[in-house]
Amino acid sequence: MTQETQYTEDNIRSLDWKEHIRMRPGMYIGKLGDGSSPDDGIYILVKEVLDNSIDEFVMGTGKTIEVSVQGNKVIVRDYGRGIPLGKVVDVVSKMNTGGKYDSRAFKKSVGLNGVGTKAVNALSTFFRVESTRDGKSASAEFEKGNLTNEETVEETTRRRGTKVSFIADDTIFKNYKYRPEYIVKLLKNYVYLNPGLTIVFNGEKYFSENGLKDLLEDNNNQEDMLYPIIHLRGDDIEVAITHSKTQYSEEYHSFVNGQNTTQGGTHLAAFREAFVKTIREFYGKNFEASDVRKSVISAISIKVMEPVFESQTKTKLGSTDMGGDLPTVRTYINDFVKTQLDNYLHKNTETAEKLQKKILQAEKERKELSGIRKLARDRAKKASLHNKKLRDCRIHFGDTKKENYLDTTLFITEGDSASGSITKSRNVNTQAVFSLKGKPLNSYGLTKKIVYENEEFNLLQSALNIEDGLEDLRYNNIVIATDADVDGMHIRLLLITFFLQFFPEVIKEGHLYILETPLFRVRNKKETIYCYSEEEKKNAIEKLRGKPEITRFKGLGEISPNEFVHFIGDDIRLEPVMLDKEMSIEQMLEFYMGKNTPNRQKFIINNLKVELDLVSTEE
Repeated sequence: MTQETQYTEDNIRSLDWKEHIRMRPGMYIGKLGDGSSPDDGIYILVKEVLDNSIDEFVMGTGKTIEVSVQGNKVIVRDYGRGIPLGKVVDVVSKMNTGGKYDSRAFKKSVGLNGVGTKAVNALSTFFRVESTRDGKSASAEFEKGNLTNEETVEETTRRRGTKVSFIADDTIFKNYKYRPEYIVKLLKNYVYLNPGLTIVFNGEKYFSENGLKDLLEDNNNQEDMLYPIIHLRGDDIEVAITHSKTQYSEEYHSFVNGQNTTQGGTHLAAFREAFVKTIREFYGKNFEASDVRKSVISAISIKVMEPVFESQTKTKLGSTDMGGDLPTVRTYINDFVKTQLDNYLHKNTETAEKLQKKILQAEKERKELSGIRKLARDRAKKASLHNKKLRDCRIHFGDTKKENYLDTTLFITEGDSASGSITKSRNVNTQAVFSLKGKPLNSYGLTKKIVYENEEFNLLQSALNIEDGLEDLRYNNIVIATDADVDGMHIRLLLITFFLQFFPEVIKEGHLYILETPLFRVRNKKETIYCYSEEEKKNAIEKLRGKPEITRFKGLGEISPNEFVHFIGDDIRLEPVMLDKEMSIEQMLEFYMGKNTPNRQKFIINNLKVELDLVSTEE
């Protein structure tokens, strides 16, 4: 007979605000991560501090924001009104305290819950806030949310505004480092959405004159655009639209009150619907929605009074109303797009003709592929039933909470032994494994038809659920897990080619990674250190002293599941695959997978030399 668990007053525990945030950080900032993903917690911390400075600009004060990231220390300085000096401590350390509760002052603010900077404070080993206004300043310092020093109000000649400095806690964000590319993208989004704002990041200035039009131009190669960007602006809405000449699927950038809603929401759904409806009415033909939206690249930004998001990190809008006397989000967006886009197409006949040709071409291709798509889907369903290629995670069976989506990962690996090790050591709630059979096909220069004809590509597309775009992407992180040898490098390149050729938005939106696995294991009787480079190996040997045992891992398949759990758990190291802004996707594909040229040979030699040397010296 099992003993009954006691439930008394001693079991009841009240957490203060700091303890609750530190114990359940995911409730406040989403996933933790090490900085390899754009939605990792350390960037959410930066964003939470920046949001307050942005709101000051929106209120008409502080046209410049200065951001500095040196190592792990972040400094954000604005020239807004400054926090009221008597409330400097309260604003960053007392829940439900802040100016945004006064809706008269912040009708369309980024955030209304007053949690942001408190979360940053609680999750930092060092946090300092300094406010200057009316020729006086006050400051306070904290450690993990605990006040360590408070400077009383004193006279100053500094310009007004607020300065926040913090160092994220490395016991919560393990092995983290900031990647400048992600910081820059975050800051660029702020300037696109706030004309007149200048953000200075580590000495470099960012500003935008044309809003979302600049966003599309900066994120896409000019030569790949089918027609000049359609740029439409209203009181609480802005839209930018074009179509790609080469891209197959849809690409969207959506924002609410300056917040990048990476998972879309009611506003994006309304825009996609309104776009198709307007196009049908303009051309007087009931086109298939998928044909109208095929290859579309667009951005939408709206402002809503007191928006409701589906999570604390505000990545998906749940609001159905614009607020005040305005209609629903759906009606507001539909009316705007119907009027403005229709007017634009009537005035710009050349763009209208190009768009119509694109839709008719998409219709023709869809009909040509319809038969093979049906067969391919049937094959994918049968394969999933027999579980031949994909070992899925529980989140897709309703066994775990949907808010864990940010942690979902699909490992793409090659060979039974490697996929077996990952499968046995993974987190079954959020991590899935897709097993390749040998090297994938080189898809360079091939048409979308091959995705359905090739079993590997068809099943991978089905596993990711990206046939019609990223809206229902099943895994937030797609991780290529191959050996760090010549064959492994080749498989990586072939998989990257597949995504570049058919689903470049997977890379553009920061979903594709390379799994870093250790090259060496250095251990003695007391300690084991896994090393990812020669330098780490040397440091480990010095640390353990004596003559530790050194093992060179030649392949993923020989790493036991008991060891593999270290490399895909809390200490996982991921290297994001990023696009080179200086080259178009066509140019990149030609460079990496086209004819052999002296430039390509030089690149391969320079970039693979280290790996090749490691293999040759150890074997």
